[in-house]
Amino acid sequence: MGAALLAEYEDLLGRESIWRGARLTTTERETFLDIFLSICQWTRIYYAWRPNLRDEADNHLMELAVAGQADYLVTRNVRDLRGGELKFPRVSVVTPTQLVKEQQ
Repeated sequence: MGAALLAEYEDLLGRESIWRGARLTTTERETFLDIFLSICQWTRIYYAWRPNLRDEADNHLMELAVAGQADYLVTRNVRDLRGGELKFPRVSVVTPTQLVKEQQ
């Protein structure tokens, strides 16, 4: 977990427009985030790799994966996160479904 990713999660959880009709209350969503964060490892990015992904706002995700020595970056946005100019072969960009199948 890093600062930019945490800010994204907090922003998404705070958008009432996407939570209309959801079963979770604001307090429950905040509790869920707290529980999730309790198992996350805080990772600082000391070097900005700037892989030049299609969406500039996604670069921090690959930087976080590299800094945290992750084997996987799990996302539904595979196309954009695999399209960078700078490649990191150690980090596999996969969908949640691909990860589950690979782990079986």
